[in-house]
Amino acid sequence: MKFEDGDTEQFFKTVWPHLPKPQRRVVAAAYSKKLGYGGVSYISGICGLSRVTITKAMKELEEEPLEFGRLHRPSAGRPSLVTLEPAIVEAILEIVEESTSGDPQAARLYTLKSTRIICRELEDRGHSISHTKVAQILKQEGYTLQGNFKSDEGACHIDRDAQFKFINRLIKEAMKKNHPIISVDTKKKELIGNFDNKGKQWRKSYHPRIVKGHDFPGPDIPIAHPYGIYDLNHNIGFVNIGTDHDTSEFAVNSIKGWWKHVGKKIYASPEKLIITADCGGSNGYRNRMWKYKLKELANYINCEINVAHFPPGTSKWNRVEHRLFSFISTNWKGEPLVDYETVVNLISATTTVTGLKVTCVLDHKKYNTGKKVTDEQMATIDLRRSNFHGDWNYSIFPNK
Repeated sequence: MKFEDGDTEQFFKTVWPHLPKPQRRVVAAAYSKKLGYGGVSYISGICGLSRVTITKAMKELEEEPLEFGRLHRPSAGRPSLVTLEPAIVEAILEIVEESTSGDPQAARLYTLKSTRIICRELEDRGHSISHTKVAQILKQEGYTLQGNFKSDEGACHIDRDAQFKFINRLIKEAMKKNHPIISVDTKKKELIGNFDNKGKQWRKSYHPRIVKGHDFPGPDIPIAHPYGIYDLNHNIGFVNIGTDHDTSEFAVNSIKGWWKHVGKKIYASPEKLIITADCGGSNGYRNRMWKYKLKELANYINCEINVAHFPPGTSKWNRVEHRLFSFISTNWKGEPLVDYETVVNLISATTTVTGLKVTCVLDHKKYNTGKKVTDEQMATIDLRRSNFHGDWNYSIFPNK
């Protein structure tokens, strides 16, 4: 049977390209049913759908309409892999678990557990699965790709919180009396040269900065030791860039440099200088050279120096870390530290929205390691320990 209906052909020509596939079946079926006998073949020739597809769609028109938003009627479909092999989930979780029973020397414990490696191990156990399905199952079980989180700093000292409160009281009292309060520490040493510096900068696409492929420090590679001093009262930073070794003599000399360049301009004749420092390193509380050199500094400034050390494992609470060093790292991210001048300029240019100002100087002085302080020299130090943790909290007075 032939149909002479130009409107139908024009409708399919105009509207058909804009219809999603499920709606195309329904429209074709509706028109075929309207035309009656021979309509299926006629509409099939116009729209391109097969006669079988249109015939099935005509039967669907007699059923209940689909729920809003559904494109297809629910059907049994192929069973999922988990339904067919329930044990495969348990096998995957066993592989990725950190604590696996059995031989502690098993290679699997020391293998990067990527989805492809897990897939191969499952195949060895008789399971057929793709690596994408492994990833899907892991996500369903609450697993995600995660890096390490630096948080474990060992067991807390029994007096950890008490020392924090002691330092807090010390700083508050010193601020009321306008005593200079500085937080000090040595920043991570930096290689000088065209080496990779972590971080990214805005550059033209596909034009990265070319740096050396390796950063193994040889004896001929210069190294920068930034020692930072942060003034809590005035939001001012001072960094002394050492070119030799990070020793106690270097640490105290850096504080002396802060006093020469910054401190004495703000504090004319202070009665007391408050220093907060870490427990270890060049300014550690057990370091005799640190205390001996502080005695010389007390004589130079002619004031009492009050030192409070943060408990072991709490270096990140020291204000110089997050008030000064963190912003220096942000300012020079992605910038190779090709020479000392670059380091000094980048640090000096560090600012914050709160008004941080930083002064940076270069220290070419030689600081020999291994120097010892004798008992006779220690006896010359007028050191008075605090009633609370005198090993962490003490005052050094100038010699009269």
